[in-house]
Amino acid sequence: MVDLISMGQRSKAAARIMAVASNAQKVAALDALIAGLQSNEAAILAENAVDVAAAKANNTSEALVERLTLFPARLAGIANDVRTVAALPDPIGTTFDEKTLPNGLEICRQRVPLGTMGVIYESRPNVTIDIAALAIKTGNTAILRGGSDNLRSNQALMKVVHAALETAGLPADTVLLIEDTDRKYVGEMLTLHEYIDIIIPRGGHRLHAFCRENSTIPVITGGIGICHAYVDTTADLDAAIPVLINGKTQRPSVCNTLDTVLVNKAIAAEFLPKVISELGALGVVFKAEPRALASLDTVPDSVSAAGPDDFSTEWMALILGLKVVDDLDEAIAHINENSMGHSDAILSATPENIEKFVNNVDSSAVMVNASTRFNDGAQLGLGAEVAVSTQRLHARGPMGLPELTTYKWVVRGDYTTRA
Repeated sequence: MVDLISMGQRSKAAARIMAVASNAQKVAALDALIAGLQSNEAAILAENAVDVAAAKANNTSEALVERLTLFPARLAGIANDVRTVAALPDPIGTTFDEKTLPNGLEICRQRVPLGTMGVIYESRPNVTIDIAALAIKTGNTAILRGGSDNLRSNQALMKVVHAALETAGLPADTVLLIEDTDRKYVGEMLTLHEYIDIIIPRGGHRLHAFCRENSTIPVITGGIGICHAYVDTTADLDAAIPVLINGKTQRPSVCNTLDTVLVNKAIAAEFLPKVISELGALGVVFKAEPRALASLDTVPDSVSAAGPDDFSTEWMALILGLKVVDDLDEAIAHINENSMGHSDAILSATPENIEKFVNNVDSSAVMVNASTRFNDGAQLGLGAEVAVSTQRLHARGPMGLPELTTYKWVVRGDYTTRA
């Protein structure tokens, strides 16, 4: 049995220490974490291999197995993200909006940690290190609830995290893992408002809905994306192909992967065969609406007619929707109807169209002549992220260091009284 109240109490106690920890201490912990990931690589990968084998035996989808799998290069990339986080400026204690009022009061806002984060996720052991690194750097604490599919990986990683914290003289309770994967603990976690300050679910729509509907704690949702690219009449069609390949094939199982390509009718007959040929050679299959099918002289086996729900589906696989639109307005209307507000792109050389797209597509990241895959904390210079938020409060897009802070007002007077 897991005593979540005890875990919450320990996390709160650690949060009071972390809130006033020096940047030097926090960087020392992150440096020790990097060294620990390197020196424990074999042990971590061995435990991960057990998780992966069990996932495959349980007929887990290829997308989730891909997210679950660690290998030397991926583990090195995780360590490098920690290195980036360590090198970033510490936001805690910084002030902004300083001013002096007519009565002599000096006021400002000062950044402070959010507190204790409750993070619920599955199949992605890299999240364990991302959350740990960001929590340490921002003086927050975290209670993690991973899935049964990555339990052994998470346990191995948590040993490294705790050793790193202790090396720096910081409490090991800064990052805690619920090691029982019984789903009842998710429900219990959502009501620990005395100890947890924010809930961050990283999973599918059902998990997000469950958290929103059952939590007594504020919830930040994100990480679900139906991502689009609109190819305008003035796009460089040869340069557009590699952008679409990158958006669709680099890592098909993640939330910033391309799901739908919208093509202006003026270039459809020229461009769509190139898309199908180039991406089809990489294993992509296509769901095409009637106008897209009509743009093809021949319909290869990789192309089938799109069904009624295909343009509102996050594929998480090598599947790509194709649709022909009359103009930019129709593309924007389609995106606003079907997007989950994650990542959407325009490929164009027309400044007016670009600005219209940017101003009318309300996603957490809007890409101009760039892959949707860039909506990522590391790629946008944040080092890592706790999530990609698709809501408006309290953050949008990749949540890095500044997004894991709140602020307090600091008011300085000279024994000043209110009139």
